Amino acid sequence: MKIRDLLKPESIVINAPVSSKDEAITKMIDLHEEAGNLTDKAVYTEGILKRESEGTTAIGEGIAIPHCKSDAVKNPGLVAMTVPEGVDYGAPDGEPSNLLFMIAAPMDGDLHLDVLAKLMTLLMDTGLRKDLLGAKSGDEFLDILNKAEADKFPEEDAPAEAAAPGTYRVLAVTACPTGIAHTYMAAEALNQKAEELGIPIKVETNGSGGAKNELTAEEIAAAEAIIIAADKQVAMGRFAGKKVYKTKVADGINKPEELINAALSDNCPVYEGGGAEEAAEASSGDESIGRKIYKSLMNGVSYMLPFVIGGGILIALAFLIDGLAGAPMDGDFGSHNAVAAFLKGVGGVAFGFMLPVLAGFIAESIADRPGLAVGFTGGSLAAIGSTFAAPGGEGTAVSGFLGALFAGFVAGLIVLLLNKIFAKAPEFVQRMMPVLIIPLLGICLIGVVMCAVNPIIGMLNGALSRGLESMGQSSAILLGMVVAGMMAIDMGGPFNKAAYVFGVGLLASGNYSVMAAVMIGGMIPPIAIALSTTFFKNRWTENERKSGPVNYIMGLCFITEGAIPYAAADPLRVIPSCIVGSAVGGALSMAFKCTLMAPHGGIFVFPVVGNVLGYIIALVVGSVVGMLMLAILKKKQPSA
Repeated sequence: MKIRDLLKPESIVINAPVSSKDEAITKMIDLHEEAGNLTDKAVYTEGILKRESEGTTAIGEGIAIPHCKSDAVKNPGLVAMTVPEGVDYGAPDGEPSNLLFMIAAPMDGDLHLDVLAKLMTLLMDTGLRKDLLGAKSGDEFLDILNKAEADKFPEEDAPAEAAAPGTYRVLAVTACPTGIAHTYMAAEALNQKAEELGIPIKVETNGSGGAKNELTAEEIAAAEAIIIAADKQVAMGRFAGKKVYKTKVADGINKPEELINAALSDNCPVYEGGGAEEAAEASSGDESIGRKIYKSLMNGVSYMLPFVIGGGILIALAFLIDGLAGAPMDGDFGSHNAVAAFLKGVGGVAFGFMLPVLAGFIAESIADRPGLAVGFTGGSLAAIGSTFAAPGGEGTAVSGFLGALFAGFVAGLIVLLLNKIFAKAPEFVQRMMPVLIIPLLGICLIGVVMCAVNPIIGMLNGALSRGLESMGQSSAILLGMVVAGMMAIDMGGPFNKAAYVFGVGLLASGNYSVMAAVMIGGMIPPIAIALSTTFFKNRWTENERKSGPVNYIMGLCFITEGAIPYAAADPLRVIPSCIVGSAVGGALSMAFKCTLMAPHGGIFVFPVVGNVLGYIIALVVGSVVGMLMLAILKKKQPSA
């Protein structure tokens, strides 16, 4: 859809009299309402604020593009305004934003992503930004933008390429974690610089709506070099044998000429194939071993969670139904009622994919698609054990969650090793690598490894389970304090994820109390901040008070990240307060012997929480303690 179809002159404000981010958001929402784009202004406002709480939509270079998909959008639309003095929108470059657009998109489709991509492509032109800021009226503003759109996308509806396949000297892939703004900014910067240098280039954007302008096999074969400007995993197997320069997406935006020259230089390493991480990285894009391990682990966990959440909730509902029906607490509990039996069966199947998926996608992160089969096999062996390896089929050794973690990393390394071993093999052998050699040797090797380590890790699992079962009440409370407090240390960072993964891992072994403490620890920080902005207003700035109520929703939905903007503004007071509140909530959850089979959902999974009354008490008390800590530690703000 073209921008001129979404943006009208009456929805553009020139020299808007706003002085803050909140005022700018309110003004643009009013423009959408006046244009007849909304059915419910309050619901749309909630969506915009929720998106902002997840991270600023300011791009930098004076640009901000708030957006959201919402059921409250009747007609897709775009509004805009210029703010000569600029407003503090929390931009990454620290500069005020003076050119603002707001996208209203319906829930169906990815209109907002397409509009974002087009806007970012156009606004990378500094001359266009200057012209827009100098516009004297909404009509002039729109005319400038329409002309730029027509010049940049002359054949928008026709599938045309800048050059015939096989004629590109350089190819590139850009991708950022969210797959929205920076992906397209980097692509446009590379396109502009390559055009300036007279170097034919094609850029694939790996955004939230999927890969666009995809590179073909013919183009890859003919290209001289490849640039990967990405902060997330991209498909790398297709670039085997080509010069590949890999760096972060920010360099694609800020150093396009340096990237193009480095990729074409004789010093650019040749990618040997095997995994995305094997390609040599630019010095500016180097990652530590710890960071690579963390990214691979999170890749596996992100793919695993839907199976755990969906399956776990269905199993918990089966137990709930049998419990309400007064069924006996025997070995068939959860299956006495026909509906309960169905839910338990389906949930069990989904839950059973947990370990294979975890291991498979850890391996995929390390070694690209060839790692999947090897990782899935290793994860399955961790889940079902290795009875076939014991004489007479006896001596089951199940290594569980820890075994699946181990299998995922080992599987990825096995595939990388096989790629290195066969790197110099004849071409006909290379062709058989992904379909025969890697699956055959990789699966066999991971089988040998898992049969060897399953008993060892199984003993560790057994010791851990027995230790948890034998814990006295005081030890259990201490454990709840620790894991819940960790959830509040970095609110989505490594400490938070470590506690979360620990709780998820224990689900597989049948321990549901730790997961309850973990989730309550993640819910408390945003709720405590919301309470504090409500009852202790003088501790917060005007903007913080206005955004505070959104954290009630974030906290109740188990989105700890809602507290990050407040923690970043005053970490020495906010973070300790949240840690104390979460630790108290986690301790009470363990003291009340609360349980939780689903590792996500917040209030939406309360019906399947064991001892839900105690859980609510723990949540309320922990949140109030966090609020009081904030009231004590935070300084009073000067009155306006």
